[in-house]
Amino acid sequence: MTQIFAHRGYSALNPENTMLSFLEAGKTGCEGIELDVQLTKDGEVVVIHDEKVDRTTSGSGFVKDFTYKELRTLNANKTGLKKEPIPSLIEVLEWMRTNKLICNIELKNSILPYDGMEEKVIGLIREYGLSSRIIISSFNHYSIVHCYRHAPEIETAPLYSEGLYMPWIYAQSIRAGGIHPKHIAATDEIVRLSQQHGIAVRPYTVNKESDMQRLFKAGCSAIITDDPVKALRIRKQYEKRP
Repeated sequence: MTQIFAHRGYSALNPENTMLSFLEAGKTGCEGIELDVQLTKDGEVVVIHDEKVDRTTSGSGFVKDFTYKELRTLNANKTGLKKEPIPSLIEVLEWMRTNKLICNIELKNSILPYDGMEEKVIGLIREYGLSSRIIISSFNHYSIVHCYRHAPEIETAPLYSEGLYMPWIYAQSIRAGGIHPKHIAATDEIVRLSQQHGIAVRPYTVNKESDMQRLFKAGCSAIITDDPVKALRIRKQYEKRP
């Protein structure tokens, strides 16, 4: 069965990368969530996609220039009435202890280096005993290799957006358990051959019905989508077919 991961939580209907978005994703019955992490000025691992807070919060400036306490005063629910703070990774991991979800943590360190981010994230994953339910991904493949060397028990998966030749061989070479390609780079043949070679394929961000249908039919390991409810409905329809 193709698993469904809620991209930044149930972000089609909720403010992305907030506890509200993750809680709502958990209610849908999807198998996992995906989130992004950055580091604050005082070294706290926080859940936010952009290097700057401008797009998703009431504030402006770089995440790295705020202390954790300062960051928590911002509202990550720009369009709603209820205030939603930027979560810490600790908050999410504490919540994960109450459920059985898988969590894909994307390290946002391909633009800003965030010295020590890998060790901090791995330390928290181990502290909460969640190594078997976490996948660490990044567009920074040096960081992926660093994570594998530091914590071989935690699955890693490189993110990429364009055609990569024989990606299963590349994944094996960096000891990754999966690949997370942009959905257009995840052809049926790449899905089939990667999985035949023991490499999971979890494309992002799969929101169109036609793309979901194709990847369910191809037997993809998982899809990462903003709308887990839509994906669950389509997967159910597909699974009923003879």
